[in-house]
Formats: sequence, structure tokens, C-alpha cells
Amino acid sequence: MNWISEVVRPKIKTLFNKRETPDNLWIKCPETGQVVFHKDVEANQWVIPGSNHHMRISATQRLQLMFDGATWLDVALPEVAVDPLKFRDEKKYIDRLKDARAKTGQQDAFKVGFGRVEDLPMTIAVQDFGFMGGSLGMAAGEAFVKGAETALEKKTPYVLFAGSGGARMQEGILSLMQMPRTTVAIRRLRDARLPYIVVLTNPTTGGVTASYAMLGDVHLAEPGALIGFAGPRVIEQTIREKLPDGFQRAEYLKEHGMVDAVVHRHELKSTIARLSRLFTKAPAAETAAAPVVAEITAAAAE
Repeated sequence: MNWISEVVRPKIKTLFNKRETPDNLWIKCPETGQVVFHKDVEANQWVIPGSNHHMRISATQRLQLMFDGATWLDVALPEVAVDPLKFRDEKKYIDRLKDARAKTGQQDAFKVGFGRVEDLPMTIAVQDFGFMGGSLGMAAGEAFVKGAETALEKKTPYVLFAGSGGARMQEGILSLMQMPRTTVAIRRLRDARLPYIVVLTNPTTGGVTASYAMLGDVHLAEPGALIGFAGPRVIEQTIREKLPDGFQRAEYLKEHGMVDAVVHRHELKSTIARLSRLFTKAPAAETAAAPVVAEITAAAAE
């Protein structure tokens, strides 16, 4: 055995090598620039402590936060034609889909789950902004409708977490056709007297805002969420006027009657469960969400 190569060289290598630091050890707050330990943010449901900035989270993370014991049944979603228009801009659409699927581990921008929320059966659909900006295409439209059908079959409330940049341009008119299709699905829920609750996350814009994201029985929003059809920059350039501070943010829209309540992520689960019990006349369970629900109920009575 060569003791120089076996003993001396590894020690020298250890002395001079820098310790590798994981890339995701810290998270920088987009609003304040505050640097926070990754584990602290994760433990706080991906809300930055101090600034209260709500980070975007994946569809799977959202379902884990909502369902009891982070356990649910994935609803199988219908398959649709891939790249029906053979679209290409700077890159082939089919290649963009492959990249998004590899990045997120999902087939498209929607994930639908069935499980229990505070022991109440519930169907939840989540748009994942990480998949091509949560854009609405044929697959997303089919997923939304399948979620509504599941709620009808199971006789549960249907909860949507909306987060999208709008319709998917690579599918053209086929993406826009999903707007009336999803509206019909919501009508079926209403006819069956099943609650449809929408949670608007950052951002919710475009054709999604112009259809199923604004047709809920109750509209909740996460703090600071951007909500609107066109973005504020486009509006400013069009009307050549400076917009008010906080324009199109969740808090501004609540003040102007477009959103029923702005709810912190920590309180969303209990608020949705309490609202669902109220709509379905299920036995009440006293939770911390009582003041929020009371506010919504009082506003609806006025």
C-alpha cells in the first residue's frame, strides 16, 4: 500500500477543498430581499416570516397542506390531443410540454384530489403556475370538468385554487373553448346545490379570471395575490394613467367588492372547511376561521 497516496493526499485534499453548500439552503424574499432559512419557510407553509410574503407552491404541496394527514386520492384526468395545432414559436410546443413535465413531474397544469378536510369529504383542484404559467389549455379544461364531475358523483364541495397567466396561446381557439365548457360544469354544480369555492392565488389573470375563477359561490384570496384580466403594466400603457397603489392586489379587490375575504395561508384550510359545512348544513366544528366566515356571511346578508 502506498501510504503517501492513501493517507497524505486525502488529508491535503480535505484541507484545501471548500465545503459544498446546497443551492436551496436559503430563500430570498421577493418583496423585502430578506434572506430566510429554507426549512423555516417550509415549516411556515411557504410564507416568509416577517414580511408575510406568500410564496408560490406546487399543486402537490397545496394538496398536502389542505387534506387531513396530507393524504388524498388523485383523480385520474382525461387524456387530450398533444399539440393539435402543431404550434411553434421560438420552440416547438411539444418540446415546451416535455420540459414542463420534466420540471414539475405533472402531465399538465391541473391536479385534482379527493379526500377529507377537517373530516369533511371534499374535492380540490389546483392550478400549478410552475407548469407553463398555469395556462389554460384543453388538458386543464378537461381536468377542471373532471373535478366538477367528481364533486357531483361524491356529492362534495368543489374547491379550486386558481393560479394562471391565462389561456394557452399554443392551443389557440381550443384553449378559449375551455371557458364556456368550465362554465357549464359550474352550472351543474349549482343545479345540484353543491358549493363551489374559489381561492385566488398569485397570479390569477387572463381567460381564467374571465371564466371559472370568478364564478364561485365564495371568492377567497391569499394576501398580495395579483388578480385581474390584463396586467397593471398593460393597463397603464393603454390608458396612459398611473394606477393606484396596490391596484389589482387581493386587498384592493376586497375593498372594492370583487373578493369576499383575504385569508392567510395558515387559515385557509379551516376557513374552507367551515364555509363548506355552512353551505352543506354539515355539523359545525368550532375553528379559528369563525371570524372570517362570520364576516363573509354578514356581507352576503347585506
